[in-house]
Amino acid sequence: MTQSRTRITKAVIPAAGLGTRFLPATKATPKEMLPVVDKPAIQYVVEEAVTAGLSDVLMITGRNKRPLEDHFDRNYELEEALTRKGDETRLARVQESSDLATMHYVRQGDPRGLGHAVLCAAPHVGDQPFAVLLGDDLIDARDPLLARMVDVQEQHGGSVIALMEVDPAQIHLYGCAAVKPTVDDDVVQVTGLVEKPDPADAPSNYAVIGRYVLDPAVFGVLRETEPGRGGEIQLTDALQALASSPDLGGPVHGVVFKGRRYDTGDRGDYLRAIVRLACEREDLGPEFRDWLRSYVTEEM
Repeated sequence: MTQSRTRITKAVIPAAGLGTRFLPATKATPKEMLPVVDKPAIQYVVEEAVTAGLSDVLMITGRNKRPLEDHFDRNYELEEALTRKGDETRLARVQESSDLATMHYVRQGDPRGLGHAVLCAAPHVGDQPFAVLLGDDLIDARDPLLARMVDVQEQHGGSVIALMEVDPAQIHLYGCAAVKPTVDDDVVQVTGLVEKPDPADAPSNYAVIGRYVLDPAVFGVLRETEPGRGGEIQLTDALQALASSPDLGGPVHGVVFKGRRYDTGDRGDYLRAIVRLACEREDLGPEFRDWLRSYVTEEM
């Protein structure tokens, strides 16, 4: 039965990772600040949260992540220089990031996994449901996954995770969900979760991707969760506890996503994301597509 629930307004973005897959580029530059065409990856994620109605954003950061704060802050010197030049277009783009949302920051300190990063958000979130968006996953703005997840959480309560069907041979790279169907084609009930299983032991080919809408009960579970795979506190383990014991904090549902997603934590997919998004830009696309066709033809 549908219930009236408080509208979710808070988003948490864990951004304390070291970005080792992109070394040496990330030696001094946060991986979240690597550009996807001409905008840092992290801005796409914040824009997604805002589009879904989540205007209060907490970023979980670590050492050497100060550029993230600078990017979403005002840069008066740059704005003044652009104003003097009469460059209204670039001025608007610079100001866009600082006007997106109400931004907050907290340092994770000792990096002990995604579950620990989420737990760092407890004082800010309080006793309200909230969203978690991982910065490595870019979801195409034309495929509104997070908004759908918020709707499902408001309908069913509990927690909601994003799922995507993958090749069974690739399931060992992801958290994996055991599920049963619901009346909605794109929604399943999650009955169990396992982190990066061997393909032979995987309960399905539904992979967990980097979007979550969580009941605040997850904080209590995370406080009791022992370090798991890799010696880290795994969010997957806490969600497994919630899925197997709905009385702890409601059921766990999954939204099965079939839209466009880019894993910018992977070098190959990062490059594919840049090419695809550049091709679709009105200001860059026509000329870039022509060059790309010529390049591919010459190389082949």
